[in-house]
Amino acid sequence: MMSTDAKASEQRVAPPQWRDSKRYLWLWGLFAPTGLFTIAIPLIWGLNQFGWHRLAEVPFWLGPVLVYLVIPLADLFFGPDGDNPPDEVMEYLENDKYYRYLTYLYLPFQYASLIFACYIITAPNLHWLGFPGGANVVDKIGIAISVGMIGGIGINTAHELGHKKVELERWLARIALAQSFYGHFYIEHNRGHHVRVATPEDPASSRIGESFWAFWPRTVWGSLRSAWHLEKERLGRLDKSPWTLRNDVLNAWAMSAVLWLGLIAVFGIEVLPYLILQAVIGFSLLESVNYLEHYGLVRQKTASGRYERPAPEHSWNSDHIVTNIFLYHLQRHSDHHAYPTRRYQTLRSWDGAPNLPSGYASMILLGYFPPIWRKVMDKRVLAHYGGDVTLANIEPKRREQVLEKYGNEDGS
Repeated sequence: MMSTDAKASEQRVAPPQWRDSKRYLWLWGLFAPTGLFTIAIPLIWGLNQFGWHRLAEVPFWLGPVLVYLVIPLADLFFGPDGDNPPDEVMEYLENDKYYRYLTYLYLPFQYASLIFACYIITAPNLHWLGFPGGANVVDKIGIAISVGMIGGIGINTAHELGHKKVELERWLARIALAQSFYGHFYIEHNRGHHVRVATPEDPASSRIGESFWAFWPRTVWGSLRSAWHLEKERLGRLDKSPWTLRNDVLNAWAMSAVLWLGLIAVFGIEVLPYLILQAVIGFSLLESVNYLEHYGLVRQKTASGRYERPAPEHSWNSDHIVTNIFLYHLQRHSDHHAYPTRRYQTLRSWDGAPNLPSGYASMILLGYFPPIWRKVMDKRVLAHYGGDVTLANIEPKRREQVLEKYGNEDGS
């Protein structure tokens, strides 16, 4: 419930002269969860009508095409944004409910896509789409991966909602995470990552010398352990056992289990392998973003032995407008860490923050190929630390190789 003071504050804020040039572009953020209905299915039907049956199978793979091809190319074409909201409009923008309603709308479309994908996977015939029978295994894998990517972008929507103080939004965050069976992210990200960001102790901060494929198991398992530990500690202070539905890890998993069991009850056990596949794709897309957000960056320790406060230089940023639209300004990551509860429409680009050469969508793809990633990013980490690699967050298992390649312990 909104307090009387909050309502009064909302009423006092007058519309500013400044206008958000991206106000209606944010609607494109709903393209991902609606794409199956607005693009894929009409294309499949149309191509089948022309007798191009093989080509008609390609739109089942809309998710990878969108994430790995369309958005990166659009980032290159449209380039950076560069538009920051001025101070005098911040309060007005924060209270403009249009922006939050767009994030709310993501969820019904996300789940409509999931249910529709389950239908496509299990339907005995798809005559209405122009196929002689049901979908083949390749088509089923394609639509499972596509809906997994919708769920992965949904995790980013959960990230936006989960940081807010409104209880409804926190519950919507949990619902968005249920598809990918990654509800513990809500706990670990808010109470773990934001505390330990850009330190060797953070499972969600990648290290120079660490490939994405080495980072993936470390962050997946490490985040889960961290979430469990945080909840066990919280419940311990209340003299409660962790084995209770008051444990937010367990109730998040229970929500996912109920969802999956419901889908299996409706569509049959055949859908289970594809539910698992889409979940792995979904949370892996999240972790690929985590990989690039803090790669090699580290907060130094002060004289007291504590880490310095998070600052703009501890996050890789990008201001490429297309990915920003699809990820609700997640690329303005330094501002997010400085002001975690700030709504996406008010996030700003920071001067002095290290910048990626392209948008997150492009960099995710590079991260899958370690030699290319190292060639593009390691020199940027070195430049950020003035050539002294010892100031970076180095993968312990590869420390000797990194130092041999980029410098000695004294930075020479």
